[in-house]
Amino acid sequence: MPLHALDDQHLDHDLATIRIKDLRLRTHIGIKEDEIKNRQDVVINATIRYRATRAVQFNQIDQALNYRTITKHVIAHVEENRFLLLERMTREVLDIIMSYEQVLAAQVEIDKPHALRFADSVSITLSDSRELRRDA
Repeated sequence: MPLHALDDQHLDHDLATIRIKDLRLRTHIGIKEDEIKNRQDVVINATIRYRATRAVQFNQIDQALNYRTITKHVIAHVEENRFLLLERMTREVLDIIMSYEQVLAAQVEIDKPHALRFADSVSITLSDSRELRRDA
């Protein structure tokens, strides 16, 4: 089930969804000589699910999943590394997000604009999850 597709069967009032939309970065991505030499644009979209009970209850930042910290980690990783494949970059970004203990599930889509002639972009999407348990 895609993370953005929720119905009554999967409705969980304690489960928060964070969406990071259109994070635009520049990195070395690709296998052609000019791609290896020059930074390319990439656009990252991520959906992150976590149990927000304590954040809602106490209204304190230390009880919430800090999406700013996660985003800074992703930015540093993408901008400071080189990638041959979009699949590899997507997996590494997903692994960074999943490394945060509070994250129960995440989905990452990375677009490489103008990767194909006549196309706006090419993207790869990967997902990961921990077992969704109420006692987590």
